[in-house]
Order: sequence, then C-alpha cells, then structure tokens
Amino acid sequence: MYSNTKALIMASIIMGAALAPAALHARTNSEYDARFIDWPTYSGDDLELSVDNDMTRFRLWSPKAEAVRLNLYDNGHTGKAYSTIEMTPDSNNGTWTASVPGQLFGKFYTFQVKSDGKWLNETPGVWAKAVGVNGKRAAIIDMTKTNPEGWSEDKGPEVKSFNDVILYEMHHRDMSMHPSSGIANKGKFLALTEPGTLSPEGLATGIDHLKELGVTHVHILPSYDYNSVDEANLQLNTYNWGYDPQNYNAPEGSYSTNPSDPATRVREMKQMIKALHDAGIGVVMDVVYNHTAENDGSNFELTAPGYYHRHWNDGSYSDASGCGNETASDLAQMRDYIVNSVKYWAGEYHVDGFRFDLMAIHDIDTMNEVAKALKEQNPSIFVYGEGWTASDSPLQPEHRALKENVAKMENIAVFSDDLRDAVKGHFSAAEDRGFATGKPGNEETVKIGIVAATPHPQVDFKKGNNSKFPYASSPEMIVNYVSCHDDLSLTDKLRKSMAGEPEENMLAAAKLAQTIVFTSQGTPFMFAGEEVFRDKQGVHNSYKSPDSINAIDWSNKARYADQFDYYKGLVALRKAHPAFRMNNAADIAHHLKFDKIDSSKTPNLISYSLTDNANGDEWKEIKVVFNGASEARTVNIKKDNWIVVADDGKINPEGLGTSKGGKMTVAPYSALILARK
Repeated sequence: MYSNTKALIMASIIMGAALAPAALHARTNSEYDARFIDWPTYSGDDLELSVDNDMTRFRLWSPKAEAVRLNLYDNGHTGKAYSTIEMTPDSNNGTWTASVPGQLFGKFYTFQVKSDGKWLNETPGVWAKAVGVNGKRAAIIDMTKTNPEGWSEDKGPEVKSFNDVILYEMHHRDMSMHPSSGIANKGKFLALTEPGTLSPEGLATGIDHLKELGVTHVHILPSYDYNSVDEANLQLNTYNWGYDPQNYNAPEGSYSTNPSDPATRVREMKQMIKALHDAGIGVVMDVVYNHTAENDGSNFELTAPGYYHRHWNDGSYSDASGCGNETASDLAQMRDYIVNSVKYWAGEYHVDGFRFDLMAIHDIDTMNEVAKALKEQNPSIFVYGEGWTASDSPLQPEHRALKENVAKMENIAVFSDDLRDAVKGHFSAAEDRGFATGKPGNEETVKIGIVAATPHPQVDFKKGNNSKFPYASSPEMIVNYVSCHDDLSLTDKLRKSMAGEPEENMLAAAKLAQTIVFTSQGTPFMFAGEEVFRDKQGVHNSYKSPDSINAIDWSNKARYADQFDYYKGLVALRKAHPAFRMNNAADIAHHLKFDKIDSSKTPNLISYSLTDNANGDEWKEIKVVFNGASEARTVNIKKDNWIVVADDGKINPEGLGTSKGGKMTVAPYSALILARK
C-alpha cells in the first residue's frame, strides 16, 4: 500500500476472499483486454538496445504500430535529435529494428510510435537501462565500466531458509538526511558506503549501525527511476517514497551525486550494494510493477498503446493500485517483462531479494515464474510482497497473488496483516489498541501470527480477526511485522493509542510488540528507526512529506539507548536460536505448544513452549509469555533450572540470571522468555 503524487492511497485495503482452487492459466475477464491475448510476443535479450564491436542495434516491441522512429541525441536532457531513423518492422514477433554503425557510447535515444494515424510523444521505451536527467531519454553506456573494484567477486549472504532472514526496511533519505547522521553523502546511494559515521553523541549511524544491530538484509524503498522528483533541481530537496515508476530498469538519479551522468547512478548503486555485501548484509529491492506513474503518458502506453495496462470493458483503465491504473501481468509480454526485469536487477546489480508492492495485482502464474527464474539464477534470492490490492481488478480473485492464495505460490511470502493489526491495533484507526497495548479479544489472531498462519491444533482460525483459515502451508510464506513505511510508525501509533499514559509504557509496549514479531515463526520485518523509537510526527501517509518529518534523528540512539539494546538483543536471540525459525508447518504443530489460558478471564496473556530442541536448538525447551495488559500477571512455570532470557523490558540471549520456576510475575506490557537445556 502506498501513495504517489497523483493519488492518495485508499483508506482501506480490499482483500480478495479465499476461493476454491481453479485453473491457474490467468486471464482477465475484460473483453477489452482479451483483444491483446493473441498479439505476437518477443522474449529475446536485445530489447531495446545492444552494442557489439562495430554496431549499435535497436529493437522495439510494438506489434500494432503503424511506423516507428528512432531519435538519436548528443544530450540526455536538452537539444534536438542529430539523427532520426525509420525503423523496420518484423511482423513475426511484433518488433521494429534499426542498426547504426559504431559503438554509440555517450549518446542518447528515444523511440516514437505512430498509432491510429498519430505520432505519439517520444519515449525511452520500457527497457531503458540507463537514462539522462529525469529519465526522458535513454542513454547508451558501457555497463562494464560501471562496476566497482572487486565486483566480479561480489555476492550477498547465503540464505538457506527465508526464515533465517531479518528484514530492515529503509528509505535512502530517511537513513542519512538528518544533521545528526554524521553522513557526508546525505540522501544518496553512497550514504551506505561510509564507514565510521557517528551521531553527535558518538554512536554509530549508517552502515555501522546496521552491522551493530545485526539485521541480515535491508529492504530499500524503490530505487529505480521514478517520476516525482525533478533531478535537474535537486536543490529543491523534493521527497518521495518512489512508488511512481517511470523507468523500471535504471536507478533513480536523485540518489546519485550526478544525475546528468547516466553512468554515475549505475556505478554508485553498485557501490552501495557492494558495501552492504562486504558488511555481510543483503539488499532487497522494492519493486512496483503493478502500475505506472502516468496513464496515457507512460512509457508502456507510448510504446504499445493499450497492451501493458488492464482495462474495463468500456476501455477505461482499471485501477487496483489506487493510483490511476494497473498493469496486465497475465498478458505474455508483460509477464516476460516482469520476469526478465527482476533477473536483470539480480544479475547486473547483485540484488538479493525483491519485495513486490501490491503483489495481488499480479497473477499467480507470473509470480511463480518470477520466483522460479530467480531461484535458478541464485538459490539465495527470495521474493515476498503485499498479498492484497487497493481496489477491484478485472483479474479474478482466484488468479490473484493474494495472501489467501499464497499456498499456490512456491518460494513466495506475504505480509501478515493478522499479526500487525492484532498486536498494535488496526492500521486505519489511530486510537485503536491491540494485544500489546491492552485491548482484549486479539489473542487468537496473535496466535495465528505466532504459528505463521500454518495449521495448528491449538489455534482456532475461525476466531481470527482477519483470516479465517490457515492460508500458509509453510512458515517461509509469512513475513511478520508491526509497522512499515505505510501508515503511522509504531512510535506514532503508540502515542496516539496510548495517549495519556507515560512514555515508559509506550516504550514497553514497543518492546513487547517487536518481541512478538521476532519470536514468531515466519520471517521478521522491522521499520528503520524503530529501534531508536523513531517517529514521523504523527503523519500517517508521509510519501511526500519533507525530510523534517521522515528523516531519522540519530540523537535518539543515545536518548533511547535501552530501546536500541533491547532490539539488538532480539536480533541476536533469533539468530542464535533456530527454534524461532522452524521451516515447515509440521514441526511448528509438533514443537510449539500453547498453554491453556481462558482469555475471557485473563485477557492479553499468551504463553507457549518450544519443546524438544525444536529445529535442532541447543535449548531443550523455551518458554515464551506475553503480557499485553496494563497490570502485572502471575504465571505458573514448571519447576526446573531455567535461564531467564527476557524479563521486564530487558533481554540477553546469554541469560539475565536463573530461576527455579514456580509462580513468576510478568510485568505490564512485557515478555518473559525462559530457557532450559
């Protein structure tokens, strides 16, 4: 879910209902879109530019074009074309070709398509891999010269199970723009290449902070070339999340030190990725193939009018994105485009994973092809996304890559809104509380999150607030979280819903909420800055808010040092103990055992054990107790020699002390974690 410069995101998310399995060869139910199903397709790797020793070749896919022109430029932003070439059609595959002697490195190009007797506006095409300022002209560069030193040996961390991953979602500007960051290249790719950056209090920021925290992967908000920031006027300091795609296969120029040089943005993005890899951290790219920033003016429409977007029967754009349009992944050329685009980023830029925005706009077949192709390319790559749409679509629900359909997808995970809303309160109601902030009635939904939406004999899915059945067949299909870039940050949510309570209660509730995320089965995901109690000054939808709202104040790291230490301890605990990251549903059902608690009499209390050295853990049993009530609770722990791992807002994977069990007190808004060998 997101917003762009043209449309505020809809206030509610429309979830597709779970339907009986159907044939998965997805087609839209729009008669208008059915016209495009039999168009010839082309899957060669030479769209739209290839350069060999003595020739520069161009190939554009536009089956119904009446004519196509190629325009060549000396400049990426201004000036007239120095040459215009009529392209030659190849009716067998719907492409148009042209060749120019020599290697045209340093030059720029656009295409112009004639449709219905009219010449459309110029476009860099849909496959531009380097662009000039503001992405209106494609650039011809030698990609091999953009590789940083040691690039041929560069690779991300090995991932054996998606549940071993710890995701940290960040925006380039948020991490580095605040004066307290100590980072020189503020708001740039290079910000994460700077070692030794410190806050005014002398604490690590930037990449050193990530290493200290211990996360395995950063999920970076859109880094492809997007529409809303004027790269020719960066002094305006325009902010945007980037969910308004323009050129899907070229990096965003505003994150480079020189948007006028097409090679700079490519090189600096690679430098950032290599620096993170050298630090042992993988890079996830946030991708938004579900819609384009413009409708008729998009590169898709200027290239092959009508094809790449879905429509209703009257020819109007369908809008499952809530941003004006949606793309047609179920049509062969668009499916091929998405698959080959992610393969390009994984190959050329060594990207380690992909987060699909509003993934349910895409069809199941396409997402399965994406995951299959990426796994063949790199077994450590993973894919996850939002299993919902923002509005209705011509694509029928049984074909959508919905949360409820995740069991039909292999090597793909979805976000758990079950855990999110049950733990902190509903995302759309700022004052609504959840399990971690004292609201009763969410216990069973929290349990659904704890078992990663897999079948469990002690979980009654019919009592779930969102989902009514175990939709995941494996915990590797679930991403657990309590906040992200969307909606209120966790800090702002707590300040709204716990208004009137002391801040220490909010800090405790934040720890409890994140403890639930990090000890649940599935893959944990956290929003950048939560570990230092970052807020966005109560702004719900900060997609274009200034840096004064979005930037992380790194002085918070000293101000909330106890909070950071706790989060760091949670990360270390999860990494050290495989019991929290079982990778099959049967093991969860066998090893995870809930204690019987009558929630009508004792609300906001959940207690369970991970038994019998679950998933090969060195600890024979781990006892986890969550108290989301505003008062302390007494629980009965069987008598034994226990290591106290977490208690009353403190955590240490090596142990805070020992206990013999028996009656133990769990502080308000806190977790008690015990272990025995």
